[in-house]
Amino acid sequence: MTPLLPKNDPLKSMSRRDALKMMALSPVAASVLASTGTPSDLEASASNATGRVVIVGGGAGALMTLARLRRALANPDIIIIAPNDKHVYQPGQIFVAAGEYSPEDIIFDNSGYIGKSVTWIKDEAATFDPDNNKLTTKGGKEVEYDYLIVAAGAQYHYEQIQGLTADMIGTNGISSVYLSDLAAGTAEGGRITHEWFLALKEAAKTSNPRVLCTQPSTPLKCGGAPQKILYLGDDFLRQEKLSADFIFATAGEKLFAFPEIENAIQKVQKGYGNITNKFGHDLVSIDAEKKIATFLHKYQIQGEYDKDLEEYDMIDKEESVEIGYDFIHISPPTGASEAIVNSPLSWQKGNAKGWLEVDRETLQHRRYKNVFGIGDVCGIPIGKTGGSARHQAPVVIKNLISVMESKKPEALYDGYTVCPLKVSYGKIIMAEFNYDGLAPSFPLDPAEPRWIWWAFDLYMLQPMYRYLMLNGLM
Repeated sequence: MTPLLPKNDPLKSMSRRDALKMMALSPVAASVLASTGTPSDLEASASNATGRVVIVGGGAGALMTLARLRRALANPDIIIIAPNDKHVYQPGQIFVAAGEYSPEDIIFDNSGYIGKSVTWIKDEAATFDPDNNKLTTKGGKEVEYDYLIVAAGAQYHYEQIQGLTADMIGTNGISSVYLSDLAAGTAEGGRITHEWFLALKEAAKTSNPRVLCTQPSTPLKCGGAPQKILYLGDDFLRQEKLSADFIFATAGEKLFAFPEIENAIQKVQKGYGNITNKFGHDLVSIDAEKKIATFLHKYQIQGEYDKDLEEYDMIDKEESVEIGYDFIHISPPTGASEAIVNSPLSWQKGNAKGWLEVDRETLQHRRYKNVFGIGDVCGIPIGKTGGSARHQAPVVIKNLISVMESKKPEALYDGYTVCPLKVSYGKIIMAEFNYDGLAPSFPLDPAEPRWIWWAFDLYMLQPMYRYLMLNGLM
């Protein structure tokens, strides 16, 4: 599969293998590998602390902590509860959708990461009883623990959109890059989405189709993904000298949280010239036959002037809005698993209700001190990405070892996350940020779309993820 790259691009005439070698020798890749490719000081001298550690989950966060934990303990007693034999490199699903990867490029075998020294229960947690340090799997197995790491990820709730079921994805112009079928060992969502790109191209040859990309009101794994599909879809047509009308309907009120990135994205959209934003629009139902999407539109209107405050009152309003489409990409509502939502481990109130209740810096549960969380399941105010989990893993392990040694947890997670926002084929805005704001790893303007980030993401990140991150080496 030949990657689509800018004209006169030096990678265009190279094979993927040669491009990978070139990227491996680049200053950016070299600095990343040099700074993150060795175990931490903690793991250099294993702790003699003892106790059974149970890890719930089989995604990136679970595997990263598992690898680090094995090195951190001299005599590890670890159980992992994960149903999936296969592992999806989820950041690659966008590249599958865009036709840059094949599904096989992002499917790995989990057994190589879990290993024989760990007890692997191929099941899911059904209930948690943290007051008695135990849980029960869906298969009815009761598992006791001394320490618990919850890395259960997030679940997609297509069924919360009236008229939509997951098996409708890939029919009638409906697509979703989030959908994957691990049981079949395929990245089904990415494959369908590229077929969606191709079908869109065929339609654009004879008409000016309307393309609708949605973003829900719930926290979303990789919050930039809906816009990535938006821009890559538009650019895919542009390279064929075709066009369509694109609508980005988001429950949010802006394109990005940080003004620098927001302004850069607005400039990108102006460059396309055919994108309309619908802010405050949350998808609530779909009529697949008629190709009509219905949104709950929340907005404010100006009320009476308050003389004391010297400002106008703002009145909340909402209305139902129907938007017709020819093609629609749906980003589904997301939440923690029912096992977490219905357990004492979840936040019981507030904006993070239903997600795992952990301290946002130590990642230790706020009420159950022998429990830690990592990744998408955590109810903390930061993006749900693999980049977040990579920075959380060393914090979780260091603090877990401290608790096992009867010490106070002192490692702090600063909220780092990253959104490689693909604004065209060949250009990425590498938005890195933490709790305090933008936090670029390199002395480059983070709001500038760059070819180097596209090349890094496409050629280097997958092998780094597969061979370094999942093995806890970065």
